[in-house]
This record gives sequence, C-alpha cells and structure tokens, in this order.
Amino acid sequence: MRIETITSIDDPGLADYARLTDVALRRVTEPEGGLYIAESLTVIGRALRAGHRPRSVLTTEKWLPELERLLADHDVTVHVGAAGVLEDLTGFHLHRGALASMHRPPVVDPATLLRDARRVVIVEDVVDHTNVGAIFRSVAGLGADAVLVTPRCADPLYRRSVRVSMGTVLQVPWTRLPEWDEAAPMLHAAGFTIAALALADDAVDLRDFAATAPERVAILVGAEGDGLSRPALAAADVVVTIPMQHGVDSLNVAAASAVALYALG
Repeated sequence: MRIETITSIDDPGLADYARLTDVALRRVTEPEGGLYIAESLTVIGRALRAGHRPRSVLTTEKWLPELERLLADHDVTVHVGAAGVLEDLTGFHLHRGALASMHRPPVVDPATLLRDARRVVIVEDVVDHTNVGAIFRSVAGLGADAVLVTPRCADPLYRRSVRVSMGTVLQVPWTRLPEWDEAAPMLHAAGFTIAALALADDAVDLRDFAATAPERVAILVGAEGDGLSRPALAAADVVVTIPMQHGVDSLNVAAASAVALYALG
C-alpha cells in the first residue's frame, strides 16, 4: 500500500470521503460513482474477503499496522491524517479505525439470485438505513439465502447500513427487484410463495404458517409507519402475522424479519 499524508482536505483524491453525513448527497453520488464506504477495520476486512476492491483508505497513523496486514495484497493509497483533519473532511469523528472507499460489486439479476434460493427476504421501501442493516444481519445470522430490495428501498451499501449489519451486507447475496408487476411473476416463476408480514383480518398466525411452510418462501416486510403497499399486498400469496401481547400490534421491521426467519428456520 502507498501512504500519503493529508496536506489539504480539498485534495481531489479525498473526494470520496467528503461530507459523508450528507445522506441526500451520498445517496446519489455513491451509486453513480460506483462506490460505497466501508467503516471500521472489521467491515473493511469482510469487504476484502468478499472479493471487493478498495479504491483508497482513510485513517490515522495509529491504525497503519493493522491496515498493513489487511491490505498486504492490494495496491491501494492510504490517506493518513490527524483525527481533527479527518473529522473536518468527513463530518464526523472517525473512531472505528479507518474508512475505505470500495468499488461496488456488479448488480445481480434477480432471476439468477432466486434460482438456487429457498428462503429470501424482500424489503419494500424501508428508508431507514439502520433497519436495512439490521435486516441483513438477521438474514446472515438466521440463514436466509438472499435479500431483495424494491426500487425505493434505502441503499444497503450506504455506510450506516453496512456498519449496523456488521459487514454482513457484504456477504449476503442481494439485488434490487423491479416494480411489482414484474417482480411478482418472477418470484412465482421461481416457485416462491410470497408471505407478507402484515396485519389483516384473514392473516395466518406465523406459527401455523411455519408448521407447514412451502419449500420456497419469500418473506415480505414493509416500510416503517405505512407498512406494505397495496401492490405488495396484492402480490402476496398469504398474509402472515406475528402473535403479539399486551396491546402491542407489531414489531419494528428488522425485529419482525428476525422472528419470521427464526420461525421458518
């Protein structure tokens, strides 16, 4: 690796790290630029093990020995600066060791991803990056095969999603679905039963559904607040509900996906 000391935060080589807290900006610039930001040595290590290529790394001098070990096989520039300089550049205090600007992997065709899968989670229009990351961590830990996100769902490779997932978003196969008029036939053609987690008078208890679950199930979870859209519910083959107590009607979307995956495990 090549070490470069930061002399100015206006250096064009640091552009990937500028204004990382500006969510609206990053939501556009990162996918268009073909990059994502991996935060922490743990996440960077998982990204590298997943075969992702680093564009550059940002860190303080303290973490260089660890980075030398991680990046031994990579020809990459490591930008080194004082903590205050890095905070001025990124917009937050960098306390997790390092940031890496990584090349995004190619987007996978949904039909290809579904071909060999048995359990998948579909995330419709969830805009909170923390929830998206937590869903990926549940999928990795509880053994589903893939995650499919809808066109308006938050970017799974946004820095906060990657961090909350503990880097598992870099290990779990995922892709974006088209709109429901294309997505539903694709899922059904692959043999999936679409099970929507929602509240409905005719909903099936999750325990009963899990007891006789079909071979291939796509668990469908919806946005915070509004829940699943009408087209999503129309596409579903069955509505499934998690039995609740003490007047609570539902769980957070990430918690609900974990419960459903565990029940179907």
